[in-house]
Amino acid sequence: MSGPMFQRVALIGIGLIGSSISHAMRRRNLAGTIVGSAKTEKTREIALRLGLVAEVFEDPADAVKGADLVILCVPVGACGEIARRIAPNLAPGCILTDVGSVKAAVIRDVSPHVPPGVHFIPGHPIAGTEHSGPEAGFAELFDNRWCILTPVNGTDKEAVARLRRLWEEMGSNVEIMTAEHHDLVLAITSHVPHLIAYNIVNTAAHLERVTDSEVIKFSAGGFRDFTRIAASDPTMWRDVFLNNKEAVLEMLGRFTEDLTALQRAIRYGEGDTLFRLFSDARAIRRSIIEAGQDTPAPDFGRHQVKSAKPGGSSEK
Repeated sequence: MSGPMFQRVALIGIGLIGSSISHAMRRRNLAGTIVGSAKTEKTREIALRLGLVAEVFEDPADAVKGADLVILCVPVGACGEIARRIAPNLAPGCILTDVGSVKAAVIRDVSPHVPPGVHFIPGHPIAGTEHSGPEAGFAELFDNRWCILTPVNGTDKEAVARLRRLWEEMGSNVEIMTAEHHDLVLAITSHVPHLIAYNIVNTAAHLERVTDSEVIKFSAGGFRDFTRIAASDPTMWRDVFLNNKEAVLEMLGRFTEDLTALQRAIRYGEGDTLFRLFSDARAIRRSIIEAGQDTPAPDFGRHQVKSAKPGGSSEK
């Protein structure tokens, strides 16, 4: 590549995803200058100390001045208000995108504030860990992970191609689909699994016949893996469920029906049914590994801390 793809990139929010975007961009020299915005003084200080941004602002409206790419790296519930605040300072020809796990709600909340001449292209990198904050980011987070773009009808094709190329240069595979389809797919692949994880961790913690010490003591079983997912940012996931409620409730209904079938098989000793269901699920796991979205390497709680980062799967 002869030079940076974008001259001035504004990251609105410098947590796990925002900081990882900075690392990935600087790894490939994709941005001339990266600036940012963060609510807390502590985050702003860390972002500067780590070299994630050249400048950092408390007000996102100041951060976007002169930027040819603005990325909203905040919980989906905050996107609409931030779009309203930054709108007067968005430059004509600028690309405005986001990294939210819900797309239809972001389009609903952000679109009314997008000025003429600004290209709004919603996006969602399906990558993350259970960690958060500017120190949690790393350049490899997006390598061989999927990023979904959901441009609305009439979006400038050249702008979409440019954003697609950016994510590919940062290591991602890119898919384009409608926002509604995205929200339905992510409801079952990400949102419902997180909801189940939060619920089962809380259920185990509240069982009167199991003490807290026993839950922790024997957590090397499947419970430990649920706790990793349940460690994800509660603000982000609150907004996800409130903004994708229709798709999540539809998938929860399907899940409940399947869970009832499992309950029936256990109650009536239908071993063949259980074996078939478990075998089908195991085949799905193999397919995920074959698709390069995880590794078959054994874990059992003995992995090193550093290796946990690339393997983390709490999608953001």
